[in-house]
Amino acid sequence: MRVNRKAVPVLALAAVLLTACSNTPPPPVVSSSVAPVSSTGKTPSQIVVGVDDVLGGYNPHNLADSSQVTSALSQLLLPSVFRQKDDGTTQLDKNLMKSAAVVSQQPFVVAYDIRPDASWSDGAPIAAEDFDYLRTQLRDQPGVIEPAGYRQITDLQSREGGKRVEVTFAKPYPGWQTLFSDLLPAHLLKDAPDGWRGALASNFPAIAGPFSIKSLDTARGEVILERNERYWEKPAAIDRIVLRRSDQNTLLAALRSGNDQFALARTTGDELKLLGELGSSVRLHTVARPLVAGVLLRPVSATLQDAQVRAGIAALLDRGKLITEGVNGGPSSQLHADAQVTAPSVKGYTATIPPGPPTAPDVAKAEQSLKAAGYTKTAGTWRKNGRALSLVIASPGTQEPYTTIAKELASELAAQGIEVNAITPQPRDLFSGLLAMPVAGGVQQPTGDSAGNVGVDIAVVPQAVGGDTASVLASTFGCRPEQTAAGVDKTKPVVPGNAAGFCDPALQPSIDAALSGSTQTSEALTTLEPELWRQNVVIPLFQLADTLAIGSGISGVTPGPPMVGPFGSAVNWTRGPK
Repeated sequence: MRVNRKAVPVLALAAVLLTACSNTPPPPVVSSSVAPVSSTGKTPSQIVVGVDDVLGGYNPHNLADSSQVTSALSQLLLPSVFRQKDDGTTQLDKNLMKSAAVVSQQPFVVAYDIRPDASWSDGAPIAAEDFDYLRTQLRDQPGVIEPAGYRQITDLQSREGGKRVEVTFAKPYPGWQTLFSDLLPAHLLKDAPDGWRGALASNFPAIAGPFSIKSLDTARGEVILERNERYWEKPAAIDRIVLRRSDQNTLLAALRSGNDQFALARTTGDELKLLGELGSSVRLHTVARPLVAGVLLRPVSATLQDAQVRAGIAALLDRGKLITEGVNGGPSSQLHADAQVTAPSVKGYTATIPPGPPTAPDVAKAEQSLKAAGYTKTAGTWRKNGRALSLVIASPGTQEPYTTIAKELASELAAQGIEVNAITPQPRDLFSGLLAMPVAGGVQQPTGDSAGNVGVDIAVVPQAVGGDTASVLASTFGCRPEQTAAGVDKTKPVVPGNAAGFCDPALQPSIDAALSGSTQTSEALTTLEPELWRQNVVIPLFQLADTLAIGSGISGVTPGPPMVGPFGSAVNWTRGPK
């Protein structure tokens, strides 16, 4: 039950901030200090936002950490070179940068000039090492969002005391403005005991935005953010922002009473109806997220490497039922993902899904494909050489809508005579471990190891769709550069370049051409989309979307840029009439 508070009590920050070596002692970190007491006794102005949850992690570059709160915190606490405007175009963030421009075409070089006064909350300057850290991690780590552009970088040089960064690419890269968003404090993270895996797992070691963390309490489901008094640019108009976990009942009551000024939450059809009944005092908007829920039939699986088996499984799926169960009448109902690469909320989106499976199930075609792969149906179970057709289906922990979709998928396959082992590993374990098992000879190795890991045949997971379309294409379907290099030893284990484990050397030249701009992305997709559907590797379902409910007593909140959301304008939010 929600309590109506006149003021939020100050909580002690649970996480201990890391420290770094420097020539002079850094000034105190604002995010861990006790809030200053107002000399006037004035109650701090605050805005309370209802959200689904605040559980970690909070690394905006990890698919495993994708959530409303992660997106909100990254916009409020982390610096970016470019940011999206409300019309979807990008612009240089002059809060951080002096300039960023292409300075050479051959080789393709981009120079970034960082403001001299831009610094982390512990006093360390934002500098070239932060760029290099992000580039290295997104190039090498599994489970990251859109690594393709970072894999194009061949050199990164620090100039002018780290305030100028010169980045060289292997080929021209038109999508370069999408890189180096949400920079992380390299000086604190590069030598941290948990490395990338632990980065922002439970808190932020340092920040560089208009707000700082006062407290982050996952047990209570609350994050308290306060104006960052050491921010070098325009100070926030509001003293405090509170992100608070809300369920359907508390969310409606809080909006009705004015305890919450607005909410950003995943909603069902019933919840949308109840929100609508609040009347004109609450304005509702759909905020599409840069994620598509999908089913991956992984060709690195020893079973699903056979294209006929993948075709058979795809023909057994009731995609419409999977979508219905996943969206549950919510705003994603209007965002069916009927293309392999382009998200349905993107301008110019066109459906490319062919007739027949996976649009609709076709049991006869499934039987034909499975029989062609050597399977026969005996006593209601598909078998080959006396062994049942058995598949491991994985979804990330208890994250929704993936848990619900995976449950429906397992039910559909079991009803058609396929043995199913459904597992729900923790999100970071799934993306950084199980879906990143080394591949040798095109097959994941091993199918089971001493740590208890098993090979995943089918994954029900989010796929990133924001940013540059060619980069989305290359990140979702492209090979790692070392997989297609001349003379590569295909028997040597290598971590796959994407969560599906897909790598087709025949398609890679077209993907590379789109990434470098030598072929228009739309032209490349004309050829690639039908082939990607034919491969039956990624079966997209729908784009995720949240409901933004703006109540009375707040000004300045808008739906924000496409697939970004409202928090980028938080410095301008005020309490008062809408």
